[in-house]
Amino acid sequence: MGQKVNPTNFRTGNYMTWKSRWFHDSKNYKNFLFEDIQIRKLLLEKLKLAGVALIEIERLPKSIVIILTVARPGVVIGRGGSGIEDVKKGLVSLLTKIRKEKPKDLKIDLKVQEVKNPEISAYLVATRIASDLERRLPHRRVVTKTMERVMSAGAKGIKITIGGRIQGADIARVEKFHVGSVPTQTLRENIDYAQVPAMGVRGYVGVKVWIYKKQED
Repeated sequence: MGQKVNPTNFRTGNYMTWKSRWFHDSKNYKNFLFEDIQIRKLLLEKLKLAGVALIEIERLPKSIVIILTVARPGVVIGRGGSGIEDVKKGLVSLLTKIRKEKPKDLKIDLKVQEVKNPEISAYLVATRIASDLERRLPHRRVVTKTMERVMSAGAKGIKITIGGRIQGADIARVEKFHVGSVPTQTLRENIDYAQVPAMGVRGYVGVKVWIYKKQED
């Protein structure tokens, strides 16, 4: 049995930065970690139509900075910035529920960035595949079209793995698809990775996507 390493964690600290950037003592560390998990869960559900690709959280003494990288920034911002205000209210309500008191003197700063190329964002690609599988589309056709679209968008390579009771099969299996080059063991290469579950006919089907992208200047 091979020892699998998450490609993102493997490269964190080399040229990738942490998705949560803050430091605290061991007493409150678990509380902040739990808050980060719940914040990400809320934002992914609330901004599903915006195509969230990445959520970064920075904590300062009296503020929380949340950097959203999305495919459709207009959905998040809303008309006249009303969308951002609704998201902030939802975050304050969440923190109040977790801490069992309303945060005092805490400022929440939301920054919205647009995905440069949504077609080669691993999380957005995996989410699209999972959505198609939930709609019971043929998985091989979905994967083939996805790989063609990603390669035409400028990726150097893509690898997709689907595991579980695919299309309601009696026995779970794993199917792998690969186009181009994906050097997962080379630290200096830019490998974007994501895994998303899809609720199939007879249980969850796991979708994993590796995309080999060109180094950003």
